[in-house]
Amino acid sequence: MHSLTSLHTFGLSSSGNNIILIDSFDTLKKQFTNLPDTPFCILGGGSNTVFLDDYQGTVFKIALQGIRIEESDSEYLVTAAAGENWHQLVSSCMQQGIHGLENLALIPGTVGAAPIQNIGAYGVEIESFIRRVDYFDLDSHCIKSLSHDDCLFGYRDSIFKSQLAGQFVITQVVLALPKTWVAVTQYGELRNLTSPTPEDIFNKVVAVRKSKLPDPMQIGNAGSFFKNPIIDKSLFTQLQQEWPEIPSYPVNASKVKVPAAWLIDRLGFKGKKNGGIGCHPNQALVLFNDGAGTGEQLLQFARGIKAAVNKTFSIDLENEVRLMDKQGLVSL
Repeated sequence: MHSLTSLHTFGLSSSGNNIILIDSFDTLKKQFTNLPDTPFCILGGGSNTVFLDDYQGTVFKIALQGIRIEESDSEYLVTAAAGENWHQLVSSCMQQGIHGLENLALIPGTVGAAPIQNIGAYGVEIESFIRRVDYFDLDSHCIKSLSHDDCLFGYRDSIFKSQLAGQFVITQVVLALPKTWVAVTQYGELRNLTSPTPEDIFNKVVAVRKSKLPDPMQIGNAGSFFKNPIIDKSLFTQLQQEWPEIPSYPVNASKVKVPAAWLIDRLGFKGKKNGGIGCHPNQALVLFNDGAGTGEQLLQFARGIKAAVNKTFSIDLENEVRLMDKQGLVSL
């Protein structure tokens, strides 16, 4: 068995049967063309995966590297390999005068994981910039490509989490960044910025995230543990009658998004613990491991939060992180 503790930012004590580094296309093709009939897990930066127990399978750590930038009159095309660090890509683009990704600064993880989750923050989702996603098809053993529309993006969702689940390994992502830059500042602390430059937004996002979210190098966590729920306006109107201060963001004519952190905080979970697992005192959406936590404690605590929110608000929270036990994915 090989330790997985350092490979996922939540840092629970866990091991895997085998860990294989995928740092070239040849290695990828060789490994995934002859897959054993045993469980396997594809891992990027480990910031959105929690190993609850010893994993009885093979972990493939994606470490494909490479960035290529092409330019036209109207846009930059940035092609980045799946193993590239996401924040470093955002920073590199910023330094080269390529703007648009600044709202997504300091989101942990790799480029390859970004479209799967359709990462987003401060009013921007990565889908806005995705031109194409290339992946190795585990059935045909060849590279296939999906256009933006083919990816079926939704809130923290994509085709990779539904129809293609378990059938792909993303190899690279192509981003199209328009040269005509438009600031997106209508969310959170960005609303206080006056005529900001892209650098101003980048610096503000980095500062806010550092102040609100614990550093995984200091205390184990996987960032936002739950998705922000999207609910019917009719339910929201009912909730407003009892909690007039409940915040929301419009999604469409019939639905609104409610901050999961507000729901969790309102029920008094912020700062509470179950053994070595706790709800962060500065950000209720972040569950953490103080170094002594276990997978069972995390499941108990997360399920307790989910049940309490459902009982009080009639809202069903979904976990944003992947929870892995001995054989594979676990649901709350």
